[in-house]
Amino acid sequence: SALDNIQRKYNTPETQRIEQTEAMASTAASKKAANRLVVEEATTNDDNSVCNVHHDTMEKLSIYKGDIVLLKGKRRHNTVCMALPDDTCEGHKLRINKVARSNLRVRIADVMSEHLCHDAKFSRRVHILPLDDTVEGIAGNLFDVYLKPYFVDAYRPVHKGDLFLVRGGMRSVEFKVMEIDPAVEYCIVAADTEIFCEGEPVKREDEERLDDIGYDDVGGMGKPLTLIRELVELPLRHPQIFKSIGVKPPKGIHLYGPPGSGKTLIARAVANETGAFFFLINGPEIMSKMVGESESNLRKAFEEAEKNAPSIIFIDEIDSIAPNREKTHGEVERRIVSQLLMLMDGMKARAHVIVMGATNRPNSIDPALRRFGRFDREIDISVPDEVGRLEVLRIHTKNMKLDEDVNLEVIAKDTHGYVGADLAALCTEAALQCIREKMDVIDLEDDTLMPRS
Repeated sequence: SALDNIQRKYNTPETQRIEQTEAMASTAASKKAANRLVVEEATTNDDNSVCNVHHDTMEKLSIYKGDIVLLKGKRRHNTVCMALPDDTCEGHKLRINKVARSNLRVRIADVMSEHLCHDAKFSRRVHILPLDDTVEGIAGNLFDVYLKPYFVDAYRPVHKGDLFLVRGGMRSVEFKVMEIDPAVEYCIVAADTEIFCEGEPVKREDEERLDDIGYDDVGGMGKPLTLIRELVELPLRHPQIFKSIGVKPPKGIHLYGPPGSGKTLIARAVANETGAFFFLINGPEIMSKMVGESESNLRKAFEEAEKNAPSIIFIDEIDSIAPNREKTHGEVERRIVSQLLMLMDGMKARAHVIVMGATNRPNSIDPALRRFGRFDREIDISVPDEVGRLEVLRIHTKNMKLDEDVNLEVIAKDTHGYVGADLAALCTEAALQCIREKMDVIDLEDDTLMPRS
C-alpha cells in the first residue's frame, strides 16, 4: 500500500540514527533540567556533608542513597556531599546547611546543579588547618577534640579549598581543606586516611565566616520569617519581577513584638542570607543635643545605604525616634519624624533599599509612618509556641554536651511564655550551673584547662 511505501522510504538506517540521536538529546536536556535544583535550608539534617533531595529527583538523576554528588554553585565554586532522600523536599529542590551554602556561594532560593561523582576515591592523606580567629585561646589537641570525632567512621567527602565548621569542646572551630593526596579536587576521608593538621592556622583575610547569623539560627517563627523573606528577598534580589508586573516594590517593614523575641536577629539573618549591606540604627543613639545633627545622622544613614545597595536599614527601637507627633512635646522628635518621612518618600522605587523598623510599642509610632508606601507591612513577632520553643532550644544547645536525661521536648512544654532570649538565658544558666558544681575540682590557675567530655 501507499502507507507501507512511505514507511519503507523513511524507515532507513540514517533516519533511525537521526531519531535515536534526537531521543538521546531530548533525554540529556531533560536530565540537565532535572540537575538544576533550587536551594532550600536544611531542616531535618544539619550535617555539613549531606544534601537532601526528593526520591523522585534522585531517580531521574540515577543517584542512589549514599552516593557522593558534586554540587556546582556560583562563580565556579563547587563542593561534594552525600545524597540522602527526603520526601518532604518537594519538586526540584535541594536542602543543604549553611556551611555547604557558604562554600558554594549560594543562598536560599538560588538555583544550582547536582551531578553524580563517578570518580570520588578514598584519599591517602588530607591536610586540614584551622582558621586563626576560631582557635584563639584553645590550648588542647585539635585533632583529638575536633577532627577525630568529626571524621571517624563517617566516610565524609571533602573538597579542596572548602571551609567546614566542627562543634566540640564547648566551641566551634572552622577548618579549611588545604591539600588532598593524591592531588585531586575532592575525595572521601576513609578510616585509613591520614589527617594531617600541623601548620600555622589560616588567616581569615578573605575567607567568609561560616558562623554568621543565617536562617538556620532563627527558630520559632516560621510564618513571620517566610513573610519577611517574601517582602525583603524579592525586592533586593529579584527587583525585575516587580518591574515586569508594573508595581513598586515594598519600601519598609515594621516588626513589633515583646523584647527578646528575635526582631533584630531576623533582620541580621535576612541581610546575611541575601548578601545585602546592613546598616543598624539604634534609635536613642541617633539623638543629639546639637540642633539639626539628629536629622543629619539620619540622612547620612540613608545615603550610605543607597550607595551600598542592595541594603537593609534596620531602625531598632523606632518608637524612640519617631513617636506620635500629637503626643510628644519635644521639637527634636517632631523634626526627626518629618525627616524620616521625607527620606522614605524620597527613596527611589528601584533604589534596592529596604527599611525595617522594630519596636515593642507599635501604637507609640507616628501614624503617618504606618501607612502604605512607607512601612508597607506590619508583622507581629509574637511569643513562640511549644514547637517554636523546641526549635529555639535545639539551636541554642547544638554546641552543648547534653546529659542523656535532658529532654528538650519536656523543657519546651514547661517554658510557656518564654521568648527566644529567655530560652538562650536558660541554656547559659544551665551551663553555668554545671561549672558551679565542679568549681571545687577546677584549677583556675591551669593554663591548659580543657572541658571534660
